[in-house]
Amino acid sequence: MRALLVVNPAATLTSARTRDVLTHALASDLKLEVASTEYRGHAHDLGRTAAKDGETELVIALGGDGTVNEVVNGLLHGGPDPERLPRLAVVPGGSTNVFARALGLPNDAVEATGALLDALHTGSERTVGLGRADGVPGTDDAGAPPRWFTFCAGFGFDAGVVGRVERQRERGRRSTHPLYVRQVLRQFLREPHRRHGTITLERPDEKSTEGLVLSIICNTAPWTYLGNKPVYAAPHASFDTGLDLLGLSRLTSAAVGRYGTQLLTSSPERGPRGKHALSLHDLTSFTLHSQVPLPFQMDGDHLGLRTSVGFAGVRRALRVIA
Repeated sequence: MRALLVVNPAATLTSARTRDVLTHALASDLKLEVASTEYRGHAHDLGRTAAKDGETELVIALGGDGTVNEVVNGLLHGGPDPERLPRLAVVPGGSTNVFARALGLPNDAVEATGALLDALHTGSERTVGLGRADGVPGTDDAGAPPRWFTFCAGFGFDAGVVGRVERQRERGRRSTHPLYVRQVLRQFLREPHRRHGTITLERPDEKSTEGLVLSIICNTAPWTYLGNKPVYAAPHASFDTGLDLLGLSRLTSAAVGRYGTQLLTSSPERGPRGKHALSLHDLTSFTLHSQVPLPFQMDGDHLGLRTSVGFAGVRRALRVIA
């Protein structure tokens, strides 16, 4: 099988020696081409080229969730076509690796490589659904290009946290879970709309929901991990259904304590709930509008400020080795 290995040399949890070992292991079973990313968006370009060349059968992303997201967007640049496009495989190398873990892969790069080779030998693969965010006609964000996400997107508070973490990383800080917790607290203290949300949810043939402070969109469960602990914002989200949404209409100190505790104690059966929590399952399409520009993130990558985002849950979008 002809394969392209896309390596992020800045991946948090893999050393150059480990990457060399993994590359040799994969090359023993595959006709392997290796490409290291050199700039932001390079993994996207490599995935797009692989999708167009007509010869690459498999693209392996060695890196974190950001690298995976770029590869996926490159593969799907011309739209989903599971039967024609190369398959995707993931070797986790980032700090959290939500997508890889949601597929059932070990969070260790060496063990995950072994699992990948086993899956290739047995022909184990699945076709997963993905989320897509689009510009909304008639709004300031109408020209925003479509972008795919593998496990989550966020509009509002949680995206602000992601943006803060990215700024800290640009200053040389490592992406750790304590860093995320500190940025959550700082975002809360400086959040101007935590009592009166600015987000409106619009769904086809449904009454609009106004006043959301936070909106988390999940394509699978769990939403994220704190160390080895899974956190479920939308416990029933799945690669086999549409998108799930968790919206919160208040983030006072009491509400943060309540919903924060519910997230920390969440399970595959039970997520956040209460008077100020909105949980929706298996959505095909919906739009989020805000009265003011708000932070927006996809798969943990901060994408700046938006006032409107359209979402679609696309079933059977991409084949993955798992």
